[in-house]
Amino acid sequence: MDLMMLIDNLNDNGCRMEDINRAKALYESGDGEALIKHLRKCRCDLVEEMHNSQRRVDRMDYLIRQTQKEVGI
Repeated sequence: MDLMMLIDNLNDNGCRMEDINRAKALYESGDGEALIKHLRKCRCDLVEEMHNSQRRVDRMDYLIRQTQKEVGI
C-alpha cells in the first residue's frame, strides 16, 4: 500500500486529522509495527463511535415506543 492510499482510506473512514498525520509519520519512518498498532487504535475508536451511535438509536427506539403507547398507536 502506498502513502496516498493509506491517507485516502483513513480520511474516507472519518479518522481525525491528527490520527492521519500520525499514521503518515509512522509510514514515512518505516515503523510498520507502530503503524499497525496505531491503525488498531483508530479501529477501536471507530468501533466505540459505532457503539455510541447504536446506543443513540436504541434510545430513539425507546422514545418512539413510549410515545406510541401514550398516543395509543
